[in-house]
Amino acid sequence: MGDGDVGRRTFLAAMTGGAAATAAVGTGPASASGHTGHEDEIRALIGRMTVAEKLGQLQQLAWTGATGPGGDQTAVAEAAARKGELGSVLNIIGARHSNALQRIAVEESRLGIPLVFGLDVIHGFWTTFPIPLAQAASFDPETARTDGEVSAKEARSNGVHWTFSPMTDVTHEPRWGRIAESSGEDPYLTAAFAAAKTRGYQGTDLTAQDRVAACAKHFVAYGGAEGGRDYNTVDVSESRLRNLYLPPFKAALDAGCATVMASFNTISGIPAHANSHTLTEILKEDWEFDGVVVSDWNGVGELLPHGFAADGADAGRIALTAGVDMEMVSTHLVDHGARLLASGRIREDRLDDAVARVLRLKFALGLFERPYADESAVIEVPTREAREAARAVAARSMVLLKNDGGVLPIAPGISVAVVGPFADSRDLQGTWAGPGGDKFPPVSVLAGVREAAGRGAKVTYGVGATKNADLIVVVVGEGARLSGEAASRSDLTLPGDQEKLIAAVAATGTPFVVVLLNGRPLTLGDWLGAAPAVLEAWHPGIEGGHAVADVLYGKVNPGGKLPASFPRNVGQLPVHYNHENTGRPYDPENPGNTYVTGYLDVDRTPQFPFGYGLSYTTFETGDPKTATPRISAADLRRGETFDVEVEVRNTGERDGDEVVQLYVHDPAATLVQPVRRLRGFRRVTLPAGERTTVRFTLSAQDVGFWTNALDGRFVVEPGDLVLYAGTSSTARKHCTVVVT
Repeated sequence: MGDGDVGRRTFLAAMTGGAAATAAVGTGPASASGHTGHEDEIRALIGRMTVAEKLGQLQQLAWTGATGPGGDQTAVAEAAARKGELGSVLNIIGARHSNALQRIAVEESRLGIPLVFGLDVIHGFWTTFPIPLAQAASFDPETARTDGEVSAKEARSNGVHWTFSPMTDVTHEPRWGRIAESSGEDPYLTAAFAAAKTRGYQGTDLTAQDRVAACAKHFVAYGGAEGGRDYNTVDVSESRLRNLYLPPFKAALDAGCATVMASFNTISGIPAHANSHTLTEILKEDWEFDGVVVSDWNGVGELLPHGFAADGADAGRIALTAGVDMEMVSTHLVDHGARLLASGRIREDRLDDAVARVLRLKFALGLFERPYADESAVIEVPTREAREAARAVAARSMVLLKNDGGVLPIAPGISVAVVGPFADSRDLQGTWAGPGGDKFPPVSVLAGVREAAGRGAKVTYGVGATKNADLIVVVVGEGARLSGEAASRSDLTLPGDQEKLIAAVAATGTPFVVVLLNGRPLTLGDWLGAAPAVLEAWHPGIEGGHAVADVLYGKVNPGGKLPASFPRNVGQLPVHYNHENTGRPYDPENPGNTYVTGYLDVDRTPQFPFGYGLSYTTFETGDPKTATPRISAADLRRGETFDVEVEVRNTGERDGDEVVQLYVHDPAATLVQPVRRLRGFRRVTLPAGERTTVRFTLSAQDVGFWTNALDGRFVVEPGDLVLYAGTSSTARKHCTVVVT
């Protein structure tokens, strides 16, 4: 990793302790693969099971507080567990509650097979970390690993074995509310965070009482929903499926991810829950995945409104045959499976395969040996260490978008007014905040600023504008309910009168900074030109107010970068850095040529590009260099690699972080390539005036691509490769490597 890795190591050591951190980097992942050593036991169990018991292992029901198509499933779950005809329950929280249900399954059913308990632990259990999109803005996967570790420890102590995370969907759609749960628009960045989050959840031993099984979701292409409308149609070519949407899932599985969840969308006309090409041919056959594929909430039942299944029996048959192993909430396999099996409409070997996958997960989690949670070891509140970790991750995830005239950091001792609808708000947790979202309110920005300012500085608060301060902090954004699932927006401006508030503050003539609290890229209106400084703080979690103040006052020098482009207006969408070229591409050097792709009434570039972010210091990167200007395609296919080095120097007067980014472009290929593809990034910490060299190692996976062949053909073609390096996706410095 080279000298540039020092910043990541320092952060990791601070969060988890140096010795443990170092060990975690080099150890293998925990998984629910076939190498668990329990295959003989699994086969023996299946041999003893009735058809009803087998089908029951494929059923997941919802607990109190969540209702399925048939209403509250609590009583149904208890009865099914007693008969040994239930595999899993989701949304049951608390060791006492989960143990009570587990005792029914283990001590009262015929075979005593334990249940596995699942929950959406997306960015925290009690301790809410920043939303995943914010974590991706850190460009430091260790932030996601830290979240995963803390979340797993809290969740497992409360009886949860399985989290439906990480979300590994790539999306070019900020209108799509679930971009908040994603890592943004790039598959390489998303893959790095998916792998790190998986390792954080699972560690190296899933039987450990501080680890949970991870679930890569949603398989696949959910982020490509037309118009950004949740659950909508996705029509995608095979090459885009394999080059854009699938790589993060493969990275999660390579990191040991135990389970996969199918997505709500269709994939080129076939619902994901019925798509044998993706679930079986790619996932289970090509990738040899032998973990559990779970449906999404009522996903099997939704084959009916999709118009793909004629009735419930048909839906169950199609989903199981396509590759779904466990049905969440809807009950079509349990209701109709015996008749389907007797009539030959589902095969016994496929049924047994699905049951084996579920049992494999339970053995991997150690549930047969230790089915009950330790009620004396329950974590009931966020610990001081967990809060410190959440605070550090939040500050590390913030992106400085603008800082004209050095308004930030705030000078010590000056008077500050904190205004805006989110100034004293507790709505900082974001979507899917977990059970802690309601139970443990976050620190507000006002509280954080008051604490950071100290006793000698005057801090006032008001909803509207004020002149009675040396600096005004305007805290605006969108609430948690405006992003996340089923929260698509057609208008990405600040809701309500928030833009008018910023204009009123600007009219006072007092220097001010705008703090954005949001779950997606926004379109920043005319106020952007009037604002001296803008800090993108996202939905920063339980310690959000402290983290914002840490950045505003310079305790933390911001080093985050945008994981998704910010559009100038909604009509410009989609606008993402990794687009394909056209026969008439826009040339910024020739802006007068109108016969190019784009719009007449808006600039052709995004407001802020992918990878963009400022600091309180300045950096300069050198030209990328390689000692391998030529390499053969055959050598790359055989596993050869080549290195690219980039020097980065802190040219300012403050210590700070920079993210060095490496992009690849193939200017002539048999399949039109994106204008750039991120193939390396490294966040480095440098003292003022210091420099370091960052090294990237590239392989066939970085320079080749998947074709449109349905059987999956990856090619590395001869030709020139242009390698761009810098501090955003608009980097200009480059070198060329010739593939012979």
